[in-house]
Amino acid sequence: MADNHQQDERDDQNDRGDQGDQNTGGARTRSFPSAMTVLAIVTILVWIAAFFIPSGEYQRNDAGNPVQGTYHRISSPLSFGGRVSNLAMSPVNGLYGIQDAKSGQVSTENDGSLYGSVGVFFFVLAIGAFITVLFATGALDTGIGRLAHRLRERGALLITAIMAVFALLGSVEGWSEETLGFYGLIVPLSLALGYDRMVAVAAILLSSGIGVLCSTMNPFAIGVASSAAGISIGDGIVLRGLMLVVLTAVTIAFVLRYASRVRTDPAHSVVGFLPGDHEVAAGSAQEPPPLTSTQKSALIATGLTFALMIFSVIPWASVITGKSDAAAYSWQLDWSFPQLAAMFLLAGVAIGVIARMNEAKLTGTIISGAADFISPALVVALARGITVIMNNAKITDTVLHALEGAVHGTTSAVFSVLVFVVNLPLAFLIPSTSGHATLVMPIMAPLAAFANVPKSLVVTAWCNSNGFMNLFVPTSAVIMGGLTLAKVGYDKYIRFILPYLAVMLVMICGFLAIGAAVG
Repeated sequence: MADNHQQDERDDQNDRGDQGDQNTGGARTRSFPSAMTVLAIVTILVWIAAFFIPSGEYQRNDAGNPVQGTYHRISSPLSFGGRVSNLAMSPVNGLYGIQDAKSGQVSTENDGSLYGSVGVFFFVLAIGAFITVLFATGALDTGIGRLAHRLRERGALLITAIMAVFALLGSVEGWSEETLGFYGLIVPLSLALGYDRMVAVAAILLSSGIGVLCSTMNPFAIGVASSAAGISIGDGIVLRGLMLVVLTAVTIAFVLRYASRVRTDPAHSVVGFLPGDHEVAAGSAQEPPPLTSTQKSALIATGLTFALMIFSVIPWASVITGKSDAAAYSWQLDWSFPQLAAMFLLAGVAIGVIARMNEAKLTGTIISGAADFISPALVVALARGITVIMNNAKITDTVLHALEGAVHGTTSAVFSVLVFVVNLPLAFLIPSTSGHATLVMPIMAPLAAFANVPKSLVVTAWCNSNGFMNLFVPTSAVIMGGLTLAKVGYDKYIRFILPYLAVMLVMICGFLAIGAAVG
């Protein structure tokens, strides 16, 4: 997923680096720091910066938004000892710190509202448990394998089906790392159909990537960002859903156009063909095993779980009436992270029961799944701890005031595009999707009030920038691992997708501008 196996990604990169050391006679290469390391460095830098950035604050309206023109300087509320404690306790406060209503200070000893990210933390672990149980049944990979084999004689339809499924999974659950297991299936199928290896790479990477870029309900992107922005996970889903449909269609058309040209004339291939490719293609005729009744039931249960998640978080009254302050319908659930965490835990248990797992295997799988997802969960807490440091030192509003000056006088359309552009380098520097969201949203989201746009548009612009960068950055284990498995060079991949990236850049900015205009 976009963030759920960050540590596994780093381990994979390190493994590849170790192999490279052996191949180059012991010459060591430097790998990009992990998300935890990057955020630890940022924590120290922000703590040091808090000594030099003056404290200040805005007046807030009833909705909690800063009132333009009310910023004023104040004395720092922290002594040196308080600053040291603020640094040491930042991860803990980022997890379950309580914000005092009067002073605004965050501490585990306060009475007030929850400021920490413990709700998101537990939600990530619940998602991990659910997905691990699902994969233990073999239902998802077998189902996709059956689909690919069934459509193997109809190339264009096969590519369309694979890309549509991967884009939907990327949008709903952040399907990304899981695609690495499909190269061994889709590359031979692509060759057997008269295409090249780049078609397989594009069908996998671009479809899942555009799904994450247009995340509708992805808990690791939209879920975490919406929580950090203080809005519902369903806010902005209409715009993101429209983007998903349109950009996925454009992506499929781009890949199909290239595939058709290669099939007509292999000389148009960007990567060419390797010795033995015809033999690899011949091996793709083996039919995957059929889905068992248990696996079919598991897939049905999974579909119902995600359908319930989507239904439960959408603010139906606002979507139907077009009014953001519309009163909720009686049947509207308005679930948040606590309810969703409980739902995924129960769904994981249900799928385990359906798969006839015994008690030891089911509990072991759930624990193992939660353990696998502890890295992104901790990243969320650590990133939230950085905002605690800024909050307790009273410099958040000072930074916000500086950004207010930068966007002052811009139209809402320009503002939304600026949010997208500003987050592009941050997406490269902070390799964790959830960590990036938790870090920037407390600052970016309040800016929406100054530009007269909904916070959901800021979340969408952030998600677009994060997803756009992850289509091509060489620090992504999904990109580099996939290219390695497909035996496609990174330079050739970049050459192939440059026109596509240019089109996506224009279309994303256009959608954001339209979203700002509509409001």
